[in-house]
Amino acid sequence: MEVTTASQSIETANGAEKRDNSPAPVESASDDAPGNKRLKLGSTESPTVDARDKGIARIKPEFLLPKPDKATILAQPDDDDAEAGGTKRKKERGQNKNRRFAKAREVVKFCDSLKDGEGFCKFGKDCKFEHDVEKYISSKPADLDGTCPVFDAIGYCPSGLKCRWLHSHYLAEAGKLIVDEEKKANAGREINRIDRATQNILQKKKFPVPKSDMILPYLDSLKEQDMIGNDGHKTETATKEEKEEKKDLAATYVEPPFLPSEKKTLNLHRAKILSPLTTVGNLPFRRLCRWFGADVTYSEMALALPILQGSKSEWALPRSHTSEIPGFGVQIAASKPWQAVKATEVLTSACETGISGIQDVNLNCGCPIDLIYRSGAGSALLDSASKLIRILKGMNYVSGEVPVTVKIRMGTRDSHPNAKKLVARLVNEGDVAAITLHGRSRQQRYTRVADWDYISETAQIVKDMYEARDEKHKEQRERRKVWFIGNGDSYSWRDWWDAVENYNVDSVMIARGALIKPWIFEEIDARQYLDKSATERLEMIRKFAHFGLEHWGTDEYGINNCRRFLCEFLSFSCRYVPVGILEVLPPKIQDRPPMWRGRNELETLLGSSDYRDWIKISEMFLGPVHESFDFKPKHKSNAYETEG
Repeated sequence: MEVTTASQSIETANGAEKRDNSPAPVESASDDAPGNKRLKLGSTESPTVDARDKGIARIKPEFLLPKPDKATILAQPDDDDAEAGGTKRKKERGQNKNRRFAKAREVVKFCDSLKDGEGFCKFGKDCKFEHDVEKYISSKPADLDGTCPVFDAIGYCPSGLKCRWLHSHYLAEAGKLIVDEEKKANAGREINRIDRATQNILQKKKFPVPKSDMILPYLDSLKEQDMIGNDGHKTETATKEEKEEKKDLAATYVEPPFLPSEKKTLNLHRAKILSPLTTVGNLPFRRLCRWFGADVTYSEMALALPILQGSKSEWALPRSHTSEIPGFGVQIAASKPWQAVKATEVLTSACETGISGIQDVNLNCGCPIDLIYRSGAGSALLDSASKLIRILKGMNYVSGEVPVTVKIRMGTRDSHPNAKKLVARLVNEGDVAAITLHGRSRQQRYTRVADWDYISETAQIVKDMYEARDEKHKEQRERRKVWFIGNGDSYSWRDWWDAVENYNVDSVMIARGALIKPWIFEEIDARQYLDKSATERLEMIRKFAHFGLEHWGTDEYGINNCRRFLCEFLSFSCRYVPVGILEVLPPKIQDRPPMWRGRNELETLLGSSDYRDWIKISEMFLGPVHESFDFKPKHKSNAYETEG
């Protein structure tokens, strides 16, 4: 791919003229405006609040671009084809044919044990990697300009000699890496890592799970016929012998499980919550949202079985940064009780918990993806209420002081929403500290608007359940206290406040709204639109890039990873339409804009839906792209399926 400088990338702003994705209208400001220019709906400067054309974001006429004819679009040169000499790639198989993530390969492969300049290799002369430091450094490509962002942030660089900014923290004459001890001591760190020894124990299935071994036989005895069905009526009654067997199993408990009210305090009243997000909800993005004011963040959905198997890639998902503490939860998905229960015990045993680590363990019962649904996990659990109750009871028993929460949808089918009955059972039987309801069905996925009337009616059921208990049952009511969170189409501060004030929910979980506009948490606090300038948004991208380098590393492999996830993030943020060029407020996430230009070249570039422009933006902070890097978005619309 052609190497381009930051100044050249600005000149590609015309790439935005080929938009084919939806913008999620919000707000922006000219770079000439000082700081954050704040616009209220009642302000004379804000766009007119008026009836809108259905599904269309109305742009002020002076920012509209003429629609190019078909011949002009077809005549646009393709940089990739041109560089390939006009030859077409060999036809590929699989679902994501256009998504290739090649790894950067070093000319001379240096031993990882020696990258900090002081270690030793246990293989000695038998090691297949290079040990000669001078030979390795001379084989590397020229260092990138500037100071290593990671060294600048935390006082040392974990990538060591492999860093692409090595000159900024390496004394060549002394052959020594520089470390700022004071900055290193005060720097934040990543937590919820497991060491190699723990990973080996998990892979050998020898990690101790005594609580799970105790509770699982009892859960297995709770057969479907002993539970109340989704229709509200009891099914086949258990035999006398089966009931006696369950009493015997219950009597084997050495200590009673914690009740939800006895666990660590979970205060979600009007908390600003970032939803669990697949791929784009990575650690650097969560840090960015914390920087903008989010109170609670969740890991990407981790599958219970790979967690139990010690999968390195799966254990990367619960990892968090100290800036996310307190208020960090881990979300898991499981199809069977033993998977969820054992994974919960392993997570709460191997990771830091409570005020210094994991705040709660969240069970995903809303993921609509076919692969998850067909395995019996995610939204498939909505049709197996009794199984779901058993899973949550087991998770609550083994999690110790860590609360258990759950995220659900309205149901699996549009014609048969069952969340109201399910929530009533969860409040009475599920031993959960919080319930999040996404106002869509599994069949609906992420299309059409979320049904907030249904969310409100479900929240009212929970509220009525508490109010129906008289004063003499106050202790029981406190014991059963459950936070109720709404989710779906919260795209602006008005959406958020409207939900918490008028729809009976304790708070709102934000998903795609934060992907398109991470400063939505600032707007919620300010209760007004913040018109971010293009330079402020570019600074946000710089911050993401630097957080990413801290997380993935500053070697070529880490930079490629960071660039890939930065492009994934830009595939959402490019959908943001500055509020200053809109004719109508409030913005809606489903509204699609006509082709538009920004108030300056940088704003136009940041709104480009061309993935080649995203790569050029990444070059401003990560240097020229490596020849091994190849990125294409998942879908032309960039509308990834993320939150459950």
